[in-house]
Order: sequence, then structure tokens, then C-alpha cells
Amino acid sequence: MTKREYEVAVVGGGPAGLTAALYATRLGHDTICINRGGGRAAMMLDTHNVIGVPESVSGNEFLQTAIEQLEGYGTTYQRGYVEAIEATAAGFRLETGDSSIDTKRVVLATGFSDVRPDPPLPRTGRGLHYCLHCDAYMFVDEPVYVMGHGESAAQVAMIMLNFTDDVDLLTRGDAPTWSEQTARQLSAHPVEVIDADITDSHTTDDGWLEGFTFETGDTRAYRGGFPMYGSEYNNELAEALGCAINNDGTVVVDDHGRTSVDGVYAVGDLTPGHNQIPVAMGDGARAGIDLHYSLRSYPKSLEEIERDGVVSETDVPAVSDQLRESAREHRQQPTAADD
Repeated sequence: MTKREYEVAVVGGGPAGLTAALYATRLGHDTICINRGGGRAAMMLDTHNVIGVPESVSGNEFLQTAIEQLEGYGTTYQRGYVEAIEATAAGFRLETGDSSIDTKRVVLATGFSDVRPDPPLPRTGRGLHYCLHCDAYMFVDEPVYVMGHGESAAQVAMIMLNFTDDVDLLTRGDAPTWSEQTARQLSAHPVEVIDADITDSHTTDDGWLEGFTFETGDTRAYRGGFPMYGSEYNNELAEALGCAINNDGTVVVDDHGRTSVDGVYAVGDLTPGHNQIPVAMGDGARAGIDLHYSLRSYPKSLEEIERDGVVSETDVPAVSDQLRESAREHRQQPTAADD
């Protein structure tokens, strides 16, 4: 088994994890990012709400560009699955099956998985959408469904009236579980609740949803919609480390992404808040800056100077030889100004 040492280990390769790794590396810390693949961002057919990134960029293209940036700065990027993390005297040890990684800080960016409804369903991103803030704009003046039977489904159905006057709430045969108060609120909005289950879905030649057929035999037209069945948070590593977990499965963090366990950070969709790429990137940036403050070698405190003496010129810079070489190589790369 290969054993390696880093200052920072990021578990997860979505926008939050990649941004944390980017900041940690550019701030001079030997960093590894371990990504098992998949994730919400990788599923995106188009990128929305990320300023400066064209909507024609897919999730995989977005992530691959980020990975190439990281490697150019000197981050070690590894596809793999972290099976376990344990605390050690010097920090933490990660086990991936074929390697053992020692690190001083851990950033958990393992995200969550949306609970998918039963088929028949349209293609994700072509009529089946999980991010209201990203995709509601696409359905202005279009017929829309919201799928589910709980509180969140009822609320999202009413929210979609901000964008269109044609909203159906599909319970698919499940008894509603929203509150009596929400039932009264829902009945006062022009949302039609359809109890019958779906028996077939219809799409255009380019794969976009056209509509659903129900067990009653009725067919209704829809451009797209949102399933609201909850999320399953990938918090197993956080739990194993002893991090505090919220009732909904998210990891408890402060404003800098620090968990209840010293040296462990959590960022992105694993934490409370809006599940958005820009938000996740902000989480990663804040965590990267904070862990830099906790790891950087200089300035030495007066107590350290009195104990160890003055800092010698031979001791600086603190950046490792590997990152120094990566920085030199990066400076030699052509830029737009060179064209």
C-alpha cells in the first residue's frame, strides 16, 4: 500500500471541493483532492447561474476545466473512494483501498444525492430538474409539474406560480403529508393537485419532455418540473470522525466551514444552505483561506521566536519544493496577453 503525506486532503470533487483545493494549493499547501466521480454537478447538461461561464458548458466540461487548473497549480488529483478516515497524533489518515494518506487538515465535500421518484421519468436536465433556483427561469410561461406529496412539494408548486400560471402538483397516488395550514394555503393558489400515478412519459426528438400519461388515461403537457422527495447526505465520513450532524443529515459548520472536530472542514451541499454552484464555490474559498491561516508557517509568534530563535533565510520560503516547481512552470505558460 502506498503511503503519502499532505497538508490538506479534500474528499470530493464537486465545485466546493475543487475550490477548497484550489485555494489551499495556491496558498502554498501540499494538497490532494480525492474524487470518486459522479455528483450533482457532473449531471448538469448546461451550466446556469455561474457568472462568466456560458450556459453551453456542461457539468463535466466545467469540472474537467477545474481539475486541469488544479493540476496546473500543483494539486494532486486522484480518482478514488475514501473508505475511512481516522484521527492521528499529527492529524488524520485516509484509507482509499490502495493508498494511505496522512494529512494535517481534511475538507469533506461529499455532497448528497437527490432521492429520485419512480419511473417513468424524462431525462435529467430535459424535463426532470432538481434545482429550483437554477432552472425555474427556463419555465417562464411553460406548463410545469411538481412531483411529491410532502411539505416541500406543496411549497415549490406555489413558488413556481412566480414563473408560470400553469402548475400541477403530482402526488402519484401518495396521500399528501403536508400540514393543514399548507393545505389551506395551497387551496388558495391556482395549483391543480393530481392524485393519479404516471404510466408513461413523452419526449420530443431532442429528448425534452412533452408530457405524462396518467393511469386515468389522461395525458397532460409539461415542459418540465421538479421532483421533491428529499436528499440523502453522504455524511458517513463526518459521522465516523465525530462531527456534529444536523437533524436533516447536513454537517454542522461555522461561517468558515469548520466542523465540531478540530482540523475537519465541510463545504458545499454537505452543509446547510442553498445547493448552488456559486454558493459551493464560496464555501470552498472560505474554508481554503481559513485552513491556510491555521497552517501557514509565518509570521512566527514572539513565543516561537523566543523558544526557537529568529527565522533563518535558509528556512524560507515555507512552500514545498514541489509547489515551487509548479509555480515556476505555471508562470511560463502562455497567457491571453501573449497572443
